[in-house]
Amino acid sequence: MTKDKYVAFIPVRGGSKSIPLKNIKKIAGQPLVYWTIDAAVNAKKIDKVYISTDSEDIRKIVGKYSKKNKSKLQVISRSEETATDTASTESAMLEFANNYEFENIILIQATSPLLTTQDLEEGIKKHESKKFDSILSVVLQKRFLWKPIKNGVTTPTNYDYMNRPRRQNFEGFLVENGAFYINSKKNLLKTKNRLFGKIGYQEMNENSYCEIDEPCDWVIVEKLIREKYKMNKK
Repeated sequence: MTKDKYVAFIPVRGGSKSIPLKNIKKIAGQPLVYWTIDAAVNAKKIDKVYISTDSEDIRKIVGKYSKKNKSKLQVISRSEETATDTASTESAMLEFANNYEFENIILIQATSPLLTTQDLEEGIKKHESKKFDSILSVVLQKRFLWKPIKNGVTTPTNYDYMNRPRRQNFEGFLVENGAFYINSKKNLLKTKNRLFGKIGYQEMNENSYCEIDEPCDWVIVEKLIREKYKMNKK
């Protein structure tokens, strides 16, 4: 049997506190997790897409997607130990890696519905180039950062306030948007981390900076999705 070269791994817990069952709550007309599933199943370089969950409700909703689309999607169980509020995403990745055969893993987070198939394909292309051990998704931000020192005093960290640059001349900085990470199974098992070694990046649209963690994020991201796909509100 040929080992899958690239698999997508989307961990979705049923125990979200800020937005109950947010991963299957409808946003812009379909369950939140469907947006990232769409991006992954349409990426030609991805051999299989695994949804890891501890929730029967999520399993049923994802099952409906699979039936309609007859895709390369597979829902797998996630243990209670890796689905607690304090469990790391890496714990779920390692549980998966110890039970399934593949060469490279793409961790995709369902809370980033603005992820596109093109983003994933470009990231995989960079990983395949062998120039990088792992890849993460980022957005370019052009903001001036400050950090507290002590006694209420602060200092800038990425510019000289005496020589404030114009925005168009400011290089800015890269920020993780949490959408996806690519690493080999070998490196994941070795370091127990989603990233390793020489890390490359895939820059995504600046709107993808928004992740859904709180109810206010939901309102913003839904509007961005509808604008992106020119959808009417239903």
